[in-house]
Amino acid sequence: METLRTLYHDILGRWPSDITPLAGAGSNRRYYRLSGPRTLIGVHGESVDENDAFLYLSRHFRSAGLRVPAIMGVSTDRLSYLQEDLGHTSLFDAIASGRSTGRFSDREYTLLSRTIRALPDIQFRGGRGLNFGNCYPQAAFDRRTVMWDLNYFKYCFLLSTGMHLRDDLLEDDFCRLADQLLANAATANTFMYRDFQSRNVMIGADGEPWFIDYQGGRRGPYLYDVASFLWQARANLSDELRRRLLAEYVEALRTYLPDASMEDIAPRLRRFVLLRILQTLGAYGFRGRVEGKPHFLQSIPAALSNLRKILAEDSSDTPYLHELISVCG
Repeated sequence: METLRTLYHDILGRWPSDITPLAGAGSNRRYYRLSGPRTLIGVHGESVDENDAFLYLSRHFRSAGLRVPAIMGVSTDRLSYLQEDLGHTSLFDAIASGRSTGRFSDREYTLLSRTIRALPDIQFRGGRGLNFGNCYPQAAFDRRTVMWDLNYFKYCFLLSTGMHLRDDLLEDDFCRLADQLLANAATANTFMYRDFQSRNVMIGADGEPWFIDYQGGRRGPYLYDVASFLWQARANLSDELRRRLLAEYVEALRTYLPDASMEDIAPRLRRFVLLRILQTLGAYGFRGRVEGKPHFLQSIPAALSNLRKILAEDSSDTPYLHELISVCG
């Protein structure tokens, strides 16, 4: 915290009048709001490589005209930095009423629409000229990424339930799913945000979405981010609302892919939805059951419900996974 105080003084010539710890989310990074002549957000992360990825991506995205926080200062050891304060309201908080009732107001829909329509800009404009070698922990979405995510689900979620597994059958399902995902992963130079969800979107004073926590992004398929956003467990989006927002995304996507259509995208999207839900359940198992963070445990029932629905639609390539989830509590 002293490093952040010193950085603040170096930038503004004044010491902060107050430093308030902010609630963390899934990572071990620590966040603070530093008040004074100007309010800034201070971040301390234990991984220099992860910090470097965030700093590089932030500067690259700002140069591309994307709505991400400005970097105000970085410590000499690169473990701490100060960034622009984007306010107190995340998209997750701004749609709280709709999330709790399933009925989203016109204002809430507008925020969701503006967010998903901005996604192609991040993926395509943000990907132009980006040195993916600076991404963390790897440069691209590949088979290793897919198998990491699937095994994250296996070891951190499935095994934590205590259920008996047939490893060979589950591995067969995982291999088939990986083959399908990679067959559809023609990515050019698109940036895959990796964790594009409402907690990582801030609503600025201008009412527009601003984007944070993209340090795990890499070159990858754009449909992964669509799946992350529309199937976020606690967003509580109905199937009809997902269809409307997907149509908004496709319309915005045509700026970069003029021939994009719902008919082409919808069938391919399903496999990415399945992967994303499995990866998310792995994170919920690890953060909730291993690290004891309660709000991750609260998200498990909704994620399982989404997973059962996806598998019920078509489990021909993942029959054993379907069998396991049908009896998973």
